[in-house]
Amino acid sequence: MKLISISLSPNTEKDDIFLTLKTILQPWKWKNNSLVERLEKKFNYQYSFALNSGRSSLFLILKALNFKRGSHVVLQSFTCNAASNPIIWAGLIPIYIDCNEKDFNIDVIELKKYLMECEEKPKALIVQHTFGQPADMDSILEVCRENKIILIEDCAHSLGARYKGKNVGEFGDVSFFSFSRDKVISSVYGGLITTNKKEIGKKIEKLNFPSNFWTFQQLLHPLLMNSIIIPTYGFLGKYLLVLFQKMHILSKAVHWKEKIGEKPDYFPKKLPGALAILALNQLKKVDDFNNHRKKIADFYFQELKDTKYVLPEKFSERDNIYLRFTVRHPKAHKIIKDAWRNNILIGDWYTSPIAPDDTDEKKVYYRSGSCLNAEKMSKIVLNLPTHINISLEEAKKIINFIKKY
Repeated sequence: MKLISISLSPNTEKDDIFLTLKTILQPWKWKNNSLVERLEKKFNYQYSFALNSGRSSLFLILKALNFKRGSHVVLQSFTCNAASNPIIWAGLIPIYIDCNEKDFNIDVIELKKYLMECEEKPKALIVQHTFGQPADMDSILEVCRENKIILIEDCAHSLGARYKGKNVGEFGDVSFFSFSRDKVISSVYGGLITTNKKEIGKKIEKLNFPSNFWTFQQLLHPLLMNSIIIPTYGFLGKYLLVLFQKMHILSKAVHWKEKIGEKPDYFPKKLPGALAILALNQLKKVDDFNNHRKKIADFYFQELKDTKYVLPEKFSERDNIYLRFTVRHPKAHKIIKDAWRNNILIGDWYTSPIAPDDTDEKKVYYRSGSCLNAEKMSKIVLNLPTHINISLEEAKKIINFIKKY
């Protein structure tokens, strides 16, 4: 079967490939600050800062907040080490609150319980809109006001999602986005901080660009993925991907250091002008991308409604963009493995409370057994692709395969 993938350069279209090749041939643009500023202005906040990743963004936010070393920052479990590591890098301690089963976001009841019982009040709360589903922002804002906690919105999964008609990212004291290879829009690596708070925006550190080699490495990603790796994945491409990563021709989404709580030296850096070009082109298409995701999600809802799969819950006040269509099934891990053997690379966000599953949980301060919902979800969740390169015909093939279970 032709490869169906959830994350191998999923958003790239022909115009993105051509633009990438053109940008490689224009190295004088790689560190062009005006291109970066153009991207920042597109977000219409008083302060916007384009960086080379969401991790860089969160790290700089926490540094700007200037909390006392060892202060506590709350986030949910059922997340990625990219959310917890910046807390550790900033000299702070991540405190994990369990997720709920309805939308995979932070369980507000568990959060309130923790705040009533904790000896040390946290300085900040990071709210994650998991898989493009906005969290319960009314309840979260109330908790933050009552406890005088800084609210940081993690919008890495949710660019374009809305809660009660308002864009995610507009609720927090400060917010950040990700433009990595498997997010809503992609510049391979990339992130952005947004805030209207002068006391935060004025303290965001000004950074240098990463090396030209690092930038070139990212520009190669969509070219090699679409010309060689994806077309030959079943018999050659998967081995080329591993080889290119071992040879540092292509970067990995998660560096090995991050799995033990350490910081790679290319974080934090400013977003290169070259990658700002790619992000700007993708940003023009974000509504088309998200409308397509919703169309594919509607198809999945229809086809799986009378099966053993537990489908995402819908909330009238929340506009979910379905970055991935996340379902539950008791044999989720087996389904994922079997699908991969058949060239259907359905998603495994998340197969552990702090992903990826080879993350050293102790190094990122997670205590096994502390978040039972997250640990349960990590055993029964799988994601179906919704991105712009998944057609209805391919979605039908996915449905026909997983209905066997």
